[in-house]
Amino acid sequence: MADLPARDVERAKFVFDIFDTDGSGAIDAFQLGDALRALNLNPTVAAVEKLGGTKKKNEKKFKLDEFLPIFAQVKKDKDCGCFEDFLECLKLYDKEENGTMMAAELAHTLLSLGERLEDFQVDEVLADCMDKEDEEGFIPYEPFLKKMMA
Repeated sequence: MADLPARDVERAKFVFDIFDTDGSGAIDAFQLGDALRALNLNPTVAAVEKLGGTKKKNEKKFKLDEFLPIFAQVKKDKDCGCFEDFLECLKLYDKEENGTMMAAELAHTLLSLGERLEDFQVDEVLADCMDKEDEEGFIPYEPFLKKMMA
């Protein structure tokens, strides 16, 4: 089934059933990204749209046999990045090489790189995941990244 090991198929079915809120045997394409992220994948919004995800509810539905190949494809993608990749990126802002970066730089990075976040989204992420700044405005970035990816 979609070149997936039995364990992955079982996990995908479990997540699919959770997102099949009405018991119809299909999930809304609007929730495709959320379902894939529930399977510990990190597809971008653009990748989800390319795979058939929609921006509005009730435009399109996926059955399990349509969802499994999408899951397999995203699982094979290496472009999404993992904790270590993101950690290496944040190390670029660690001028003292002590595991910290300026909180303002982190906020600026979230606002300007990759799939840009809106101001309110950055504020929410920072409030939920960022430790207190020290007196010079620095934060430890590894705990931030762990909280954000959890």
